[in-house]
Amino acid sequence: MQTPERLIPSLFTCIQEGYDLKTFRQDIIAGLTVAIVALPLAMAMAVASGASPDKGLVTAVVAGFFISFLGGTRVQIGGPTGAFVVVIFDVIARYGFDGLIVASVMAGILLIVAGYARLGKLIKYIPYPVITGFTTGIAVIIASSQVKDFLGLTFTDVPAEFIEKWMAYFKHLDETSIYALGLGLLGFAIIAISKKVSAKIPAYLVSIVAVSLIAFLFSLPVDTIGSRFPQMPNGLPMPTLPSLTLDEIRNLIPSAFTIAFLAGIEALLSAVVADSMTGYKHSLNQELIGQGVANIASGFFGGLPATGAIARTATNIKSGGKTPISGIFHALFLLVFLYTIMDILAYIPMAGLSAVLFMVAWGMSDIKHFVQISKISPSDRTILFLTFSLTVFVDLTVAIGVGVTFASLLFMRHMSKSIEIRPHMRLSEYDANDGENSKEVEIPEGVNVFQINGPLFFGVANELCDRLKGLDILPRILILRMRFMPYLDASGEASIEEIVKICKEHHSYIIFAAMRQQPRDLLKKAGITPDTTDAAFVQDFPTAIKLAQKLMDDPDFVRRHQDI
Repeated sequence: MQTPERLIPSLFTCIQEGYDLKTFRQDIIAGLTVAIVALPLAMAMAVASGASPDKGLVTAVVAGFFISFLGGTRVQIGGPTGAFVVVIFDVIARYGFDGLIVASVMAGILLIVAGYARLGKLIKYIPYPVITGFTTGIAVIIASSQVKDFLGLTFTDVPAEFIEKWMAYFKHLDETSIYALGLGLLGFAIIAISKKVSAKIPAYLVSIVAVSLIAFLFSLPVDTIGSRFPQMPNGLPMPTLPSLTLDEIRNLIPSAFTIAFLAGIEALLSAVVADSMTGYKHSLNQELIGQGVANIASGFFGGLPATGAIARTATNIKSGGKTPISGIFHALFLLVFLYTIMDILAYIPMAGLSAVLFMVAWGMSDIKHFVQISKISPSDRTILFLTFSLTVFVDLTVAIGVGVTFASLLFMRHMSKSIEIRPHMRLSEYDANDGENSKEVEIPEGVNVFQINGPLFFGVANELCDRLKGLDILPRILILRMRFMPYLDASGEASIEEIVKICKEHHSYIIFAAMRQQPRDLLKKAGITPDTTDAAFVQDFPTAIKLAQKLMDDPDFVRRHQDI
């Protein structure tokens, strides 16, 4: 029996293993490096989500601290990410920022429950085409939302729908500001060049500082954080609890599930990247608990939903981070920034933040894998484009639900095609090198053998009955060879129960051969046992053949099992 996973935060594990001064110095340096990288990203994510930049910093401080303090990954860096932009924007537009706080807290509770219920592994079963489809769709939406600021357009009522938004952009294209466009292109170029020169350069920060200095020194007439958000507070706000009606809270449940789902997916992807870079193994269930507490705390402090950030986690590792202490210092350094440099941050041009978000969107888009999946198979391509299209043109929640459902249905369809229910007249690929059979088996007259190759589940359960009903004459003995049937569900059990009923009505005898433990236990619970059914259960197929031959040689048996 497998031992349940121990739910212990990685921080405590690292301390128990021993923590020295050298590791402490490495964690501090890595924490400062990641804080510098996270500073512009946190603000940009908040702006893209329809919130003020300080909300992003609050999220990186509060959620980043708890993700490192209670998470199950040694070097995970948490904060606001692009995955949440679409759902956050939608929640704020519908229910205001109070609605977002409630949704974040509810998502946090769901993550904690999932962690303690050890449901973390279920996240691994989300099909890759679904993940790629909606992350690429999110990237397209993020990039689309930044066109207005990148071009310096001045109109205010930006439609939420994708097509209408682009129609509005084209309509107001004559309002393009050459100054904003120039700063955006410069910021974009600085990021791209910095990343090519060296991965150690904080490209986003260098870009933001450069375009801000140019805009300030030349007094360029462009929109800035200060002009867009004139009342940005300094420091960490006091925890608050919003007041919403029961109906509003009920309406937020789908959004809470979406936030929890995205947090789990992003945390898993980031943890896998961290494991591959460090050689350590994460605890996904403990990570979900840490993510849950982080989202609850972020909500109470007026922050945004958060999860593990892949790029920031990778930066932490490359900067020498060894333990969750580096993530805690990352949050503490950002807290210092929040109290000391908010007035300076007000000079950042919105076009500069747009350039950062364009690069974030490009990194999220995963174009290489998008193209690769689209070439693999028609079913994967269908799931990919369906999820992508629904994400961009309809709704993220709908995209995830439909994508996963459609992928599951296609998988079951493929599985049902791979299941083989056939009369045993020749050896199949399942019999090759099988100790039970090395040559053709002679089937006694009056005996039929059905061999089930694969799991008997609801996708193929009816076929077993159809095969039996399709026989011109029911045999006196029916052998169900189940050696190659690893799994049986309720629908499969119902089909076997129907076969037992049909055989009883026609005086046919059933022999269950080589049944595995899971199907045997399920049939026992359903009341199909040797004591309750006119049937035999034998350990292997040769024994079933010998028993069938013995019964057919018994005149009393033949007389009792004649057709009526």
